[in-house]
Amino acid sequence: MSVNLPLPQKDQLKPVKGFEMGIAQAGIKKANRKDVLVMTLVPGSQIAGVFTLNRFCAAPVQVCREHLALGDAKGGIRALVVNTGNANAGTGERGMRDALATCDALAQELKLNPEQILPFSTGVILEPLPIEKLIAALPNAVANLNADHWLDAAEAIMTTDTQPKASSVSVQTPAGVVTITGICKGAGMIHPNMATMLGFIATDAGFAPGLLSQLTQEVADLSFNAITIDGDTSTNDSFIIMATGQSSVSIQSTDDPSYAVLRKALIDISCLLAQMIVRDGEGATKFMTIEVMGGKTNEECRLVAEAVAHSPLVKTAFFASDPNLGRILAAIGYAGIADLDVNQVQMWLGDVWVAKNGGRHPDYQEADGQRVMQAAEITVKIDLGRGSAEQTMWTCDLSHDYVSINADYRS
Repeated sequence: MSVNLPLPQKDQLKPVKGFEMGIAQAGIKKANRKDVLVMTLVPGSQIAGVFTLNRFCAAPVQVCREHLALGDAKGGIRALVVNTGNANAGTGERGMRDALATCDALAQELKLNPEQILPFSTGVILEPLPIEKLIAALPNAVANLNADHWLDAAEAIMTTDTQPKASSVSVQTPAGVVTITGICKGAGMIHPNMATMLGFIATDAGFAPGLLSQLTQEVADLSFNAITIDGDTSTNDSFIIMATGQSSVSIQSTDDPSYAVLRKALIDISCLLAQMIVRDGEGATKFMTIEVMGGKTNEECRLVAEAVAHSPLVKTAFFASDPNLGRILAAIGYAGIADLDVNQVQMWLGDVWVAKNGGRHPDYQEADGQRVMQAAEITVKIDLGRGSAEQTMWTCDLSHDYVSINADYRS
C-alpha cells in the first residue's frame, strides 16, 4: 500500500543518450525475480555520489568511495552493478572480497578495469553475499543492455517497496534540451544521512570535473536527506548522479546560464523521487510535509523538522487521525535549539492555526484538527519567529503494518 503514488509508465521514462541498463535474475534471495542491474556509461561521462554516514557502512559503499576517489586515473567510472536481496553489510573481510570480485567479474564482461566499476547492494544485513549467483547472472545482464530499460531497472532494485519508483523530464536550457531520468528504491530504514535507499539519476548534460560532485551534495541535502520514515540510517544508502555529456549542454561553471536551470531540474526530480520513497513507506497510510520557517539558520530549521518528522508519538497520532498536537510542540522543544523562545512559536495543521505564541490558539477547535488529519496528505507548518531561514522535510505515519513488515522481513 502506498499513499497517492501512481505506477510509473514505461513510455514516460525517457532514454538518456550514452546510458544503458541490463537486468538479470540471480535468485539471490528469491527465485524468478529481477535482482541484478548493470548500468553502463559512455567514455568521458562524469559521475558523483553521496553515501551513508553510518559507520557500519557496507562493503560496496567502501569500494564505491575508493573507486570514485581515483577520478580518471583508471579511465573513469564506466559501469555500475546493483544487487538486491542482500546488503553485503556487516560481512567483514569476506564482504570486501565479494564486492571487489563483483567489480572484477563485470570488468571482464565489459573489457574495463575493475576500478571503473561501482558496486551497490541492498537487502538483508549480516548475511554473506551469494557471490557465485551474482557473478553467474552478470553475462545475462550485459547481454540485454538497452537505453529503454528504466522501468525494469526500477523493479530490479526493489526490496520491501510495493512498487517501482521512477521519473523523467526534458528541460529546455539556454544551451539546448537536456534529458534527466532517475530511479530509486526504499520503503524502510529511511532517515537523513542518508535517507535502506538507493537513487540513480542520469542526464545527457555535461559537467566540468568537480562541478558535479558539489551539485550532487546540494541536491541530496534538499531531497534524499530531507526524508524520514522510521529514524534508521541504513548501512547502504547511496545517491548517484551520472552525466554522459551527450547533449549540446556542457556546464563549465556555476555562472553558466544553463547551470541554474539544470540545478533546479535535478533538485525537482530528486525531491519527487525522495517523496516516492516516503509515499511507499512501510505500512504508510499518510504522507506528511513538515515545513519549518522563521529560523535563524537552515540547520536549526532542519533540527526541528527532523524532530517532528521522526517522532514515533507524532507519527502514531497521525496514523490514528488523533489531533494530539501537543506531541508536535514537545518535539519542537527537544529539537536542540537552546535559546528558542517558545512564546514566538506558531503552528498550523493544514489550514488550521493550532498554536499561537507558544500556546493553544483561542479559536482552535479539536474537530478542525481531526478534519485535517483524516486526509491522506497533511502539511504541518511551524514558524519559529526568530529569523528568515526555512527547511522542509517529508515523512509518513507509523502503522501496525510497519511492525508486521519488519517483524517478518527475513521470512
